[in-house]
Amino acid sequence: MTYQDNQQTPVYQQNSTLAVISLISGIASYFIVPLLGAIAAIITGNMAKKEIRQSIGRLTGEGMAKAGIILGWVNIGLSVIGLCLGLMAMLGVFSLPLCLIPFANGSN
Repeated sequence: MTYQDNQQTPVYQQNSTLAVISLISGIASYFIVPLLGAIAAIITGNMAKKEIRQSIGRLTGEGMAKAGIILGWVNIGLSVIGLCLGLMAMLGVFSLPLCLIPFANGSN
């Protein structure tokens, strides 16, 4: 056995780029691009989790990928609730305060 056989090559870990993109998209979905950012966060988060599993310890960032996925799904859920409430308000299921509807009383 030589000296080189006893040495182990160091394994450098780095964050998955897809995990970082997922987290950034999840955060951006609340401020910049509401629905598209959420969809991008979910897709890239799942791709990142698969990439991290297949990297055999070279890549990290599963927590960022999970956070991006969660932020994306929560944003989609809030968007659906908002759309349902807006649709119900337009259909007259409930009424919005007059201060939210400009010129609601019809007077000129």
